[in-house]
Amino acid sequence: MKIRSQFFSAALLAGLIGASTSNADDWLRFRGPNGSGVVTDLKDVPVRWSPTQNVAWKVKLPGAGVSSPIVVGDRLFVTCYSGYGLDRTNPGDINDLKRHLVCVNADSGEVMWERSIDAVQPEDPYSGAGVPSHGYASHSPVSDGEHVYVFFGKTGAFAFDLDGNQLWNTPLGTESDSHRWGSAASPILFEDTVIVTASAESQALVGLDKATGKEVWRQEAKGFDNLWGTPALAETKDGEVELVVGVAGEVWGLNPSNGKLRWFCQSGDSDQANTSAIIDGGLVVVVGGRGSGSIAVRPGGTGDVTDSHVAWTGRDAGRFASPVAYNGHVYSVASDVLSRTDTETGEQADRVRFSGGSRSAGGRSSDYASPIIAGNKFYYLKGNGDMFVFDVQDDLKQVGVNRVTSDTEVFSGTPALVNGKMYLRSDKHLYCVVNGSFDESAEPTPDSTTTEEAAPSSDRRGGRGGAGRGGPGGAGGRGDRGARGGAGRGGPGGGGRGGERQDNRPDRPQRPEFDAGIVSQN
Repeated sequence: MKIRSQFFSAALLAGLIGASTSNADDWLRFRGPNGSGVVTDLKDVPVRWSPTQNVAWKVKLPGAGVSSPIVVGDRLFVTCYSGYGLDRTNPGDINDLKRHLVCVNADSGEVMWERSIDAVQPEDPYSGAGVPSHGYASHSPVSDGEHVYVFFGKTGAFAFDLDGNQLWNTPLGTESDSHRWGSAASPILFEDTVIVTASAESQALVGLDKATGKEVWRQEAKGFDNLWGTPALAETKDGEVELVVGVAGEVWGLNPSNGKLRWFCQSGDSDQANTSAIIDGGLVVVVGGRGSGSIAVRPGGTGDVTDSHVAWTGRDAGRFASPVAYNGHVYSVASDVLSRTDTETGEQADRVRFSGGSRSAGGRSSDYASPIIAGNKFYYLKGNGDMFVFDVQDDLKQVGVNRVTSDTEVFSGTPALVNGKMYLRSDKHLYCVVNGSFDESAEPTPDSTTTEEAAPSSDRRGGRGGAGRGGPGGAGGRGDRGARGGAGRGGPGGGGRGGERQDNRPDRPQRPEFDAGIVSQN
């Protein structure tokens, strides 16, 4: 029943993402190749570091942001915002809001160029529960190796060449979601198309010609609301490519050439979709937040495939972090608990609780970054700047808790890892971490490297958020910033309390238009 295909071939993957001159080691989009978060090359990777050890360089950014860095050759790109919305008590004048695209030399940390763009007004205000949790630079860039494409919400999508020359700008809508929390899903590439999830701006998925920025197709649907996860590309057993995305309460498979719906399935009772779908072993896997649990679906169906193509459902919850798949297992994090689940069966193999860390460092912050895996090491970055490292080759074993700074900074972007170098962004700086010897005695307070077993999955004290399919509806906010959004108390996870609502959006169907030959089931 379950189809275990291998990873995309290099040629197929290059074609899918539209890469033409990029290096195989590049990190061209949010979470790297097809959003997997996995580095297959087993080069030496960083394991232990501190503010004084194995941090190769640090560079100040022009503003805050929760987007993730990407790497193209020797150039690293990251987005930021400035001028407004940096302090809840004194946000400033919204008309001064600017977005920035910054290009940094990935080897030296030298800023090569920066482009500043005035925000299209009116923007969502820096108030309530949502926008203050993530700000105005939440979408990660994407590249084809020759150009960089960014999405700045109501200000639209942009294309630049690698030297910073703007090629085009396309507006994609100026609406607001009902909570006025803003959008966060990152653009991706399919062949010659930039696919943008303009969920808050127009309840739409839009395909743009990457050469001209011209709108090639647009699919609008209410179901795109409350979506903050980034789509991925899946290959069916017949070799077709599908665009897959987990939306609130469902998983969708769409035609990436026109955005039309091929199939959908029910996936839980949550009214929000915070995490990104991943592809593993021929399955589309979505680990949702509170109330939705986890689900694996075989791509390639038509219409409602809930009864025909769902391989398994589970109790794992990702809260805000998207899962990562590696060596036949899916890894997810919720409430400082790492869970490992068998990809084929959906059975949970083991769980461990994070140990140690400077819980008070970095101020109050939610955990939005998603994990990555490289060299049999699992990396998870908390909002306060603690990076937990686990060895996942055999048993789950925590091998380190690291920080790049002792200052108060918030880390919400997912790391990029290229050629053994890890790149982290905070709301203030960009850091490069490298592998090297580590002198534990030189650290003033050694980090704990022990591991505690988490409570069994039947004991919900072991990490809330493990409600299975059919459980209570999730009130959580967005996650997966750059995918990432706000969460918890004081963030979008507050269920909308304090958020500003806007209920005058155009009437749209629940799902996108169905592809040719498929009967509409909206």
